[in-house]
Amino acid sequence: MKTNLLLIALIIAGFVSFAQAPAGYYNNAMGKYGVQLQQALHDIIKNHEVQSYQSLWTHFRTTDKKVNGKVWDMYSDRPNGTPQYEYTFGNDQCGNYSGEGDCYNREHSFPKSWFNEGYPMYTDLFHLYPTDGYVNGRRSNYPYGEVSSATWTSTNGSKVGNSCINGYNGTVFEPIDEYKGDLARTYFYMATRYYKEDGGWSGSPMVNGSQLKPWALQMMRDWAKDDPVSQKEIDRNNAVYAIQGNRNPFIDHPEFVEMIWREDLGFGKYYARINSLTVYPNPTCDVVNINLPFDINIKGDNIEIFLFSVDGKKMSFNVDFELNKGSINLSSIPEGVYLIQLIDKVKGSIYQTKIIRTSSL
Repeated sequence: MKTNLLLIALIIAGFVSFAQAPAGYYNNAMGKYGVQLQQALHDIIKNHEVQSYQSLWTHFRTTDKKVNGKVWDMYSDRPNGTPQYEYTFGNDQCGNYSGEGDCYNREHSFPKSWFNEGYPMYTDLFHLYPTDGYVNGRRSNYPYGEVSSATWTSTNGSKVGNSCINGYNGTVFEPIDEYKGDLARTYFYMATRYYKEDGGWSGSPMVNGSQLKPWALQMMRDWAKDDPVSQKEIDRNNAVYAIQGNRNPFIDHPEFVEMIWREDLGFGKYYARINSLTVYPNPTCDVVNINLPFDINIKGDNIEIFLFSVDGKKMSFNVDFELNKGSINLSSIPEGVYLIQLIDKVKGSIYQTKIIRTSSL
């Protein structure tokens, strides 16, 4: 019993904050969805301490250092194998290069031409990474994407080629799967940190100002789900926070991605009321009961119920309703913490709460 309760407490703590954000850091964002949430997060993380471009070389030593002390280059690293080359901080800074393995430089993962090389974007560490100079050059300012047939492939499997994503067929750069989530959360950060501050940005086939175009938004949402937050990202978020004084909310709270950009649920459009939902027993081993608000009409398609994992994945489940009570069978999903959301499409309200699924109590 004590062991299970301790485990549950730890799971809850992990749901509330993936990384080490200060207590209360996100208080002003709680209970919001859609553009209201994006605006609230923008207000929390704006006005960071701007760094010099030269200082990035030094900052990378704390933000992007591997366990072995080498440079953590996502364009050359092989997480499940041995990279063909690794770089030493300071000694291997670019410089000139003629091929892979010559030197590392400062990669604007959100290309600087897209924001006209302006500040503070130019030195914002949340989208700047140390990467191989030659691979960075091959990436150029192409959008990130998924390649159907590569015209060039790096030593770790990053690719350049025509996009196979519906909505864009131009040239793209595809990083390896292990870092797609990292870069997706980088772009969600940019869309939020510079929300409504991107007037006059040049943009690109991937973004309007700082905001992802529909094809890119769907792709990045998929990348974020398929490659959840890693310890590397958590450590980097904390390191950048120590330098700039702001955080990437989508590393601390991966669920914010779907809470802002789930347009198919109407977030950011007309759902404005966020209410608590009563469920019991909670924690539960299998079935959880729901007490619906008395004024909800459950006939037809008036309501929708969704269950999300902490990394934003929508879970499958069975639900039964009778009058204003319902039950959800969770026996087919793994142990963990989940967010249940009930959408009243008639009144434009959201009811939500956390559910804890455990194997025994």
